[in-house]
Amino acid sequence: MKLSQFKFNLPESLVANNPSEERDEARLMVLHKDSGKIEHKIFKDVLEYFDDQDVMILNNTKVFPARLYGNKEKTGATIEVFLLRELNKELRLWDVLVDPARKIRVGNKLYFGDDDLLVAEVVDNTTSRGRTIRFLFDGTDEEFRKNIEILGETPLPKYIKRKATAQDKERYQTIFAKHEGAVAAPTAGLHFSRELMKRLELKGVNFAEVTLHVGLGTFRSVEVEDLTKHKMDSEQFIIEQKDADIVNKAIERKKRVCAVGTTSMRAIESAVSSARTLKAANDWTSKFIFPPYDFSIANSMITNFHTPESTLLMMVSAFGGYDYVRHAYDVALKEKYRFYSYGDAMLII
Repeated sequence: MKLSQFKFNLPESLVANNPSEERDEARLMVLHKDSGKIEHKIFKDVLEYFDDQDVMILNNTKVFPARLYGNKEKTGATIEVFLLRELNKELRLWDVLVDPARKIRVGNKLYFGDDDLLVAEVVDNTTSRGRTIRFLFDGTDEEFRKNIEILGETPLPKYIKRKATAQDKERYQTIFAKHEGAVAAPTAGLHFSRELMKRLELKGVNFAEVTLHVGLGTFRSVEVEDLTKHKMDSEQFIIEQKDADIVNKAIERKKRVCAVGTTSMRAIESAVSSARTLKAANDWTSKFIFPPYDFSIANSMITNFHTPESTLLMMVSAFGGYDYVRHAYDVALKEKYRFYSYGDAMLII
């Protein structure tokens, strides 16, 4: 398929700048992938579509406060440093993006916090905006993390045109987040409230957890018309044996297996056995899913409404069927569904 097939015009007014009042009260579009039928619901109605022994696969990655603001030595110029991933814990080496990049050179020292709570040195250039920095910090890892927590800001996506607030610290994080390492939230999971999860449990729905640490590559724009030439960034993922067992039991019983979010889907599709079951894994994936694609594990999916020409929209189109998803997005625009991270949800069954 071609990049231009995923183009559509999204009015800025439909980009959600804030979450819905309650997690489970965002709108929910239900798309039936066998017929293309569309229903309009509220997210908590998801309960109606799942039953005893069905499984929902959740991504339990945890977002860390990845956006830091500091000053450059000598000039005191304000710079933004976006922490991408830790390269070496002992040496405190990190892969980062810097802005404005042209002013940040190897050897520069960067100071963070009013009393220089953290100081870092730029040790390498990686890409035009990418740098490797080393934090010059003598305390324990626990103290270092605490300082990042104090100085760091919730890494809201750039299209949310406001500063992160205390509310974002809670709402830009799923209630089942456990393992720190993501620079963006697995947004389909943001709609789950404790009450909704309890009600699903009472219905007999099982939960399996995977971890995929969402990197910025998820949002990297596709710049080639021929999709086979696009390369995804690698992201780390972990699937425990006990969770693979929960999923495989549901597959065996021909139950509903629902991937909550594109990140969960990418993790499970990166760990398929020759028998088309889910296997335990601790690996990195750069899997790029676009139509046509034969899915092995999940037979349903919960996702948000995505950006035009994004890899996320391409995956959803592969799962729901290109024509049906295209039509569903036309309906979403007409019905003024909210798009992106804090937006509304879609269930594809």
